[in-house]
Amino acid sequence: MNILVTGGAGFIGSNLVHYLLGEASSELGVPIDKVVNLDKLTYAGNRTSLEDLDSDPRHVFAQGDICDEKFVSALLKEHQIDAVMHLAAESHVDRSIDGPEAFIMTNVVGTFRLLDAFRKYLAETGRTKLPNYGKSIADGGESAFLHVSTDEVFGSLGPSDPMFCESTPYAPNSPYSASKAGSDHLARAYHHTYGMPVITTNCSNNYGPYQFPEKLLPLMIQKTLRGESLPVYGDGSNVRDWLYVEDHCRGLAMALVRGTIGETYVIGGKNEMRNVDVVKELIRTVHELAPESATKTADELITYVKDRPGHDRRYAIDPSRIENELGWSPRENFASGLRKAVQWYLDHQEWIRGIEDGSYRGERLGTLA
Repeated sequence: MNILVTGGAGFIGSNLVHYLLGEASSELGVPIDKVVNLDKLTYAGNRTSLEDLDSDPRHVFAQGDICDEKFVSALLKEHQIDAVMHLAAESHVDRSIDGPEAFIMTNVVGTFRLLDAFRKYLAETGRTKLPNYGKSIADGGESAFLHVSTDEVFGSLGPSDPMFCESTPYAPNSPYSASKAGSDHLARAYHHTYGMPVITTNCSNNYGPYQFPEKLLPLMIQKTLRGESLPVYGDGSNVRDWLYVEDHCRGLAMALVRGTIGETYVIGGKNEMRNVDVVKELIRTVHELAPESATKTADELITYVKDRPGHDRRYAIDPSRIENELGWSPRENFASGLRKAVQWYLDHQEWIRGIEDGSYRGERLGTLA
């Protein structure tokens, strides 16, 4: 199987590419011959996250834009792509509030052009006429398009509301989540209108290696190491479900290979926690693994700041369907995953410094704060 991964130099994407070229073939029982990694290399795309794959002939990196349909079409044909795993997206909520246009262009227009390129490619190669068209890859299907989305499209839950599931109505509350909701609807429409072999996933908050340091956990790890104030929105009681990124990547691969065409699977870590409790556990873990950083207590480090507009109160995912139908379950709880994540950042300070000083892009960005 030849797979096109979009956004493969980003956080989840780079972890996914490593998994596909590592354990995936043996765990899924499907040989993966080639991974074509398409990334625009915007600020969050980082080639250094893929340096260890430079000598692997199965990994092909292509810098380009998913909005460039001609470029995407050429990649599909040149590498005889069997499946697409679409992760390329603008994903930072605060940035979407400050500048929503980029989110519409990448997440909505880019998804449309990628879907349309794949639709035409399937038609040109005759795959839509095969008897096994529409089956899962594990059952002999020829192709699949995995559209990777977020739980934020479902909006906010109250304290006692049931968890998100595949039938939860959409209610996005930020430009980011609205753009992802639009892309989800396009993916669904391309399946129902054109018969494209589309599968959609919606995940909870990911954490782990290679995450850009503007996101909560890596940002807080660095600030804890430096003894700097850790800003927490509002009163810190916003609740998120935390999913270790390698668990998510296994779920994505299972959905691609074993998932039923036209269906949706929500993927969560079953780790609901208040933001302030996440930060306190992070501080404790950093101080344990790097005791020289324990110069201030959690109360001295945490600073509560004005809440951001439209801040959803609670997310929670019920992953029963993917567990029961595809055999996936998270291997990490929050404590074990957090320990792995903190240790990775402690061991890869050079990777962090490359982002802070801009050398990962050939320019100086200044220290993140």
